[in-house]
Amino acid sequence: MAAVAAAVSVSMGVMKPILAKLTALMGDEYKKLKGLPEEVTFLKRELTDMDALLEKMDNADELDPQAKNWRKHIIEMSYDIEDYIDDFMHRVGETNDKVGILQKASRYLRSFNDRRRLVNQFQEIKALVIETSERRKRYILDQCISITTPIVVDPRMSALYKDSTSLVGIDAQKNELVNWAMDEGKPLMLMAIVGFGGLGKTMLANEVYHEVGGKFGCKAFVPVSQKPEMVGLFNSLLRQFGLGIYPHACQVQDAINSIRGYLQDKRYLIIVDDLWDIKAWNTICCAFPDNDQHSRVVITTRIEGVAKACCGNHGSVHTMKPLSEVDSRKLFLYRAFGSEDACPSELSKVSYEILKKCAGLPLAIVTMGSLLACQPTSLEGQWEYIQNSLANKFTTNSDYDDMMYILDLSYKNLPRHLKACFLHLGSYPEDHVIRRVDLVRQWVAEGFVSKSNEQDAWEVAESYFNELINRSMVQPIYREHITGLIFGCRVHDMLLELIARRCKEDNFLSLVSRPQAVAGAQDKAVRRLTVVGLRGRDKDGKVTKPIPGNFSQLRSLTILGSNWVPSLDEFKFLQVLFLDNSNGIMIVIDLSSINQLSHLRYLKGQGNIEMPSKIQGLRLLETLDLSGLSHYSVPSEIVDVPHLSHFLVPSGTWLPNWIDKVKSLRTLWGFDLPSDSFQSIVSLDKLTALSQLSLYLPSKGVDMLVKATWMDHLSTSLNKLRNLKQLTLLCSQPFGSVALCVDDALSLLSPPFSNLELLDMTGCTFSRVPRWIVHIQNICELSVGVKQIFQEDVTIIGTQLPSLLRLSLRISDIPMERIVIGGTTGFLIVNFFRFNCDAISYLAFEAGAMTKLRELELNFDPNKWDKAAPGGLQHLQSLKKIIALRSFDEREDVTIIGTQLPSLLRLSLRISDIPMERIVIGGTTGFLIVNFFRFNCDAISYLAFEAGAMTKLRELELNFDPNKWDKAAPGGLQHLQSLKKIIAL
Repeated sequence: MAAVAAAVSVSMGVMKPILAKLTALMGDEYKKLKGLPEEVTFLKRELTDMDALLEKMDNADELDPQAKNWRKHIIEMSYDIEDYIDDFMHRVGETNDKVGILQKASRYLRSFNDRRRLVNQFQEIKALVIETSERRKRYILDQCISITTPIVVDPRMSALYKDSTSLVGIDAQKNELVNWAMDEGKPLMLMAIVGFGGLGKTMLANEVYHEVGGKFGCKAFVPVSQKPEMVGLFNSLLRQFGLGIYPHACQVQDAINSIRGYLQDKRYLIIVDDLWDIKAWNTICCAFPDNDQHSRVVITTRIEGVAKACCGNHGSVHTMKPLSEVDSRKLFLYRAFGSEDACPSELSKVSYEILKKCAGLPLAIVTMGSLLACQPTSLEGQWEYIQNSLANKFTTNSDYDDMMYILDLSYKNLPRHLKACFLHLGSYPEDHVIRRVDLVRQWVAEGFVSKSNEQDAWEVAESYFNELINRSMVQPIYREHITGLIFGCRVHDMLLELIARRCKEDNFLSLVSRPQAVAGAQDKAVRRLTVVGLRGRDKDGKVTKPIPGNFSQLRSLTILGSNWVPSLDEFKFLQVLFLDNSNGIMIVIDLSSINQLSHLRYLKGQGNIEMPSKIQGLRLLETLDLSGLSHYSVPSEIVDVPHLSHFLVPSGTWLPNWIDKVKSLRTLWGFDLPSDSFQSIVSLDKLTALSQLSLYLPSKGVDMLVKATWMDHLSTSLNKLRNLKQLTLLCSQPFGSVALCVDDALSLLSPPFSNLELLDMTGCTFSRVPRWIVHIQNICELSVGVKQIFQEDVTIIGTQLPSLLRLSLRISDIPMERIVIGGTTGFLIVNFFRFNCDAISYLAFEAGAMTKLRELELNFDPNKWDKAAPGGLQHLQSLKKIIALRSFDEREDVTIIGTQLPSLLRLSLRISDIPMERIVIGGTTGFLIVNFFRFNCDAISYLAFEAGAMTKLRELELNFDPNKWDKAAPGGLQHLQSLKKIIAL
């Protein structure tokens, strides 16, 4: 296994950026430096030749020790060369255009010695490269490599795997567990599903969870991980129960008591996934009371001893079984060929031999099937090579090593451009949901991806992400459980183990959760570092646990849930910086020295982070994502960041008037548009490169005279943004308030959005569905608000938008006619439909309607509901989920809400005016199971509780104006017997 691990490298991630930068050094601005063009030409020629040999090594079966050592040397040398080039380009590169001639001349003279020194360094690099090349010839390394046939990605693959979640061969095991779970003759019982990674433990538990979960009073599914953070784990349970969470600094006992109290009188189903040790279980199980309600707890673990210890005398162990030969073949053929009947006869025998080596392991079968799907079926020899390669390994290795070898082989056969991107996933811990957009931007910043003739670098990176999903190397995470677009991904634990091995072998990245984790690597320069959950500072911010290691050449730093942040000025080569300080950490991270990071290309911050006012030194910055901060003031120096492409800010940040000067922007996200100025709106029309635009519209402060002019300017600007793919216009006020009632102002837009894929205009209200929407043929997701809707509008949307997957309609007035959706109204592939209308009974479905619809969400007013659900729900054959919500108005009859919504668990009321009468909640006003209540009203003293009110209420949140508070809390708080938490805002 070690020899194989050494054979597959990250050379593409090392060499590709260097060769691109050497090409840049051959440009006109560098030719004036005597001797430099010759040195650069030589280096590019030699490194290109070495890169070709590294590519052969990538495809080699094994490498002998000399070849392995030479390869390691090349990788480290390549990193050093790139650092030299970056330093050189920074010192002699572009100057600020605003600097005068005399200042430029003075700067040039001051840097003359630096220039000569750096040219001399290139000569030193040249000598090092020559010596390395001679070493290659001396040891005849080219002949030490056994070469395999390159594997080509088959374009059929994305079509084959539209539905990659097909389950094969677990029905019997699922039925066994379902029967166990539904046996009401027994009290609290535990079941431990045991087996090593890849057998399908989580998949089986998840199937049982969805099969019977609805028959329990409450349910939850919680992953544990190898080093569980207990308060975070219990907070996950609390969230799923609809309860308030605890800050991470609290005692574990507090969270346990809350969960026990909530579950005490309920029948519950809990899945505890991926448990690693009995010590963790001894803490977790304290939260589960034995209450004679026939509750069930299911545990999944890889360790048989843990399974037996957890169950004790109250449970049983279910050992996962490999798939049968029949089921294995069925799954394999589906993944490799798309169906059981599509296997060519000439590949039948070799397919059988390959499948036999997978030993019935679902993950191995899926992985191998995905790998072989990429092979041309006409090249029988390529399939036989894979079969023979497997045969040489499986005769000696254990089942675990067999599994790892299969995963290793799948990784080895990734296209070269995907390998560094895949290993980069090791920057995130297990069970972490990795956002797609973060990966895409980080890969570009790292230099793993470059633009093609027809696509920019970010579009190419998107295709890389999709390719990893299609190859089953990552697990897609959708925005909603059933439908939705792909939000991000997770990496299977077994694949993370594989990634960790390779990263260590190639010194690609280090992930640490304790100071000693990189102590053994102090002799090597750490290139990429992720710090997870490390408490390295005290409450005053003083470093208490420094991480040992050589970080002088660090190029990527990710800190997740940790207060360990080193002094940034020691990272002169840093290109990627991701700081997530939002996980209950109270210390404020100061980034005042960030302006010195001249090579930084990607910066994302979340939580308690203080950004400096000066950032003009970040000349290479491409992504500035501060949407996770509580506030941000945009410095005018943003205009001096010439490569800024993605700029995201927290809501409440005003769009500056000079934003048009940042012409490189492709993403502009989260800005509020001012109601008293047109200049920032007008400036948008200069940002013609924008592909993603999200703005918050003002809901107040715009009089009728100004409104038309304001919207005209917005329409004019939007009409000029021809490259938009995502456009979002939201409201700046909470609780879904409608912004400007624009009537037909935006309806007069010309249809420029030929590339638009997502349109969310719920911040506006049109008189009816604008006709220009039908020209957006590529749109996949549409959200729009209208005053009135007609049957004609619905039919036009359904028949004229063939790519539409998700539709949200908000209708403010009661429809003048019944809206009927049938087989002739289109919507052929829509899988999500949100209908927000007080009178939902005006909606009906006929046979053949929305045949792909899986999720229906209804927002309505119970006062205007005639107790009839939308007609024809039985015709929605694919429907899996219905959500019924209530959109609250400013004043509401509390008694109606409490008594007519018996399933209500969480209630939020926002009242803009002072109530005309006191709002009293008592035992007769319902709210029998409400556990969360948010009351947003300046005069909270008008709220009172009586005996018997909200008996299950555990969390009360009050939003009010202290200037209008008469110093009296809401009356009768003592009657809220279950109350555990009060938040005053």
